[in-house]
Amino acid sequence: SQAAQRLGAVAVPVDVDLETYCLDPAGVEAAVTSRTRAIMPVHMAGHFCDMDALGKISANTGVPLIQDAAHAHGASWQGRRVGEHGGIAAFSFQNGKLMTAGEGGLVTFSDAEQFEQAFLRHSCGRPRTDRRYLHQTSGSNFRMNEFSASVLRAQLARLGGQIDTREQRWPLLAGLLAQVPGVVPQGRDPRCDRNPHYMAMFRLPGFDEQRRNALVDDLVERGLPAFAAFRAIYRSAGFWETGAPAETVDQIAARCPNVEAIGADGVWLHHRTLLGTEEQMHAIAEIVAQALAAA
Repeated sequence: SQAAQRLGAVAVPVDVDLETYCLDPAGVEAAVTSRTRAIMPVHMAGHFCDMDALGKISANTGVPLIQDAAHAHGASWQGRRVGEHGGIAAFSFQNGKLMTAGEGGLVTFSDAEQFEQAFLRHSCGRPRTDRRYLHQTSGSNFRMNEFSASVLRAQLARLGGQIDTREQRWPLLAGLLAQVPGVVPQGRDPRCDRNPHYMAMFRLPGFDEQRRNALVDDLVERGLPAFAAFRAIYRSAGFWETGAPAETVDQIAARCPNVEAIGADGVWLHHRTLLGTEEQMHAIAEIVAQALAAA
């Protein structure tokens, strides 16, 4: 939200789908007004948002989509990859991502003019052909260096193979976790035909945040790279510093019950777990079962 808020825009949180953890199109449609300037779906844990429904809303309202694809390197929806759905898509290369340069990111555009404007903003306001130190507009230095780009380019050779492995391991692990009483793995829309699985996510319905956090600590003690699911953005102090809606936390929470549930009982495992063997998937599920039995 802070990217929009820094520009003076108001960020309006919307609920998510309880199966995929992705933006709920019905909530988006209800939230769009004449003042809405962008719809920003997050492809959560690598799972595509419902691009059919969101694309229709965008077309009907004239409000563009700006996809947060930080988790979605190599993802596809009905045969089309993230950058092939039109509009704008932003990827992250932060050190924990599926492709990493330590830091940095990449933005794709379907519109050439938007691309040129973005280039100016990311390069101190200077055009690509500038030899006269000409600042055409305001901007800053968001340029990635060539060394980082070369590190990323080399990773493209293994990205597809790693996604293939995670796509094979997740159904196995999800099936095993689903057999553990009290565990509900993240679901999948069949239209998301390639999910790179930035996270292996599951819920523990009935857990509150404190109990979930204690379980995560136990999983870490038992050797799993486990983390608590992200808290709702409107429960972060930084959200309210600028560009926040004229609502209270409780008012937003009341219309985002699924966000509240996942924020309280969600758990995720680092994507490297899905590069393990089939035997290790069984071991992971057993560790989760043991931790829950002791909780």
